[in-house]
Amino acid sequence: MKYLCLLHYDVAKFEHLTPARLEAIGKECAPYDAALKASGQQVAVGSLQHGTSMILRARDGKPSTSEGSIASTVGAVLILEARDLNDAVRVASLHPAARTGEDLGWAVEVRPFEMFEASWRTP
Repeated sequence: MKYLCLLHYDVAKFEHLTPARLEAIGKECAPYDAALKASGQQVAVGSLQHGTSMILRARDGKPSTSEGSIASTVGAVLILEARDLNDAVRVASLHPAARTGEDLGWAVEVRPFEMFEASWRTP
């Protein structure tokens, strides 16, 4: 089963971090990322760019766009493979965002995630 891990943080606090602190955070996350990839449990991982998002909503039966973010505290996403929710929580709990960064508002949200196969979708 796949699980989506949303890594939340306080964007305003991250924007004020020194380059040295950002580098330290990267060094703290790198071993976790490498171990997860080596284990075969990492399906996908990535960071979100803040301040560059658009929201699409239906307005009068047509798509309407606006700048902004619905998920303004999500900083990164991770899709992992795990036996069940408890296993996914165990794996996610090893990420530095689940163990440190209280001053940055770090948190990890773990949710079951269903990936659709390309053959299922219509062209």
